[in-house]
Amino acid sequence: MRFFLSIFLLFPLIITAQIVGRAVGITDGDTFTLLKKDSISIKVRLYGIDCPEKGQPFSNICKKYLSDLIFNKAVRLEEKGKDRYGRTIAIVFLGTININESLLADGIAWHYKYFDKNPRWAALEKSAKDNKKGLWKDDNAIPPWEWRKTN
Repeated sequence: MRFFLSIFLLFPLIITAQIVGRAVGITDGDTFTLLKKDSISIKVRLYGIDCPEKGQPFSNICKKYLSDLIFNKAVRLEEKGKDRYGRTIAIVFLGTININESLLADGIAWHYKYFDKNPRWAALEKSAKDNKKGLWKDDNAIPPWEWRKTN
C-alpha cells in the first residue's frame, strides 16, 4: 500500500477541466460560442493557434472552415484557462478529431508559439506552409498578432 501511495505522490495527477456542449455561433476562425448542457453559453477561444482577424486576408475562409467543422455539433473542450476577455481557452474536440490541430494542418491558422511550445503543432504548421495550404498560398501572409499592431 505504501508503494502505491508513494507513486501517487511522486506523479501528481493533472486534471484538465472538460466541458461538453454544442457550438451555436462562430465569431471568427478561432473563436465560437458554446451552449453547455446546463443551457449556459460561453465564448471559447481555441488554444495555441491564431487565425486571421476580420478584414485580414483569409479571415472569411477561416471562419467558414471552423463553421463547417463544428457549427451546431456537439464538441468537447479541454479547458486551458481564461483570457483577459473572459473567454474560455481550450483545445476543442469533435469526437476524436482535435480541431486546433485540424486548423493548423490545413493551413487555416498560425501556431501561436508565444503561448504554446508543442513541437507537433509547429510541425503541422510547417507542413501546411511547405505545401502552401490555406493561408500559406499567400507568400506574404501576415500573422494576426503583427496585423493587429498596425490596424
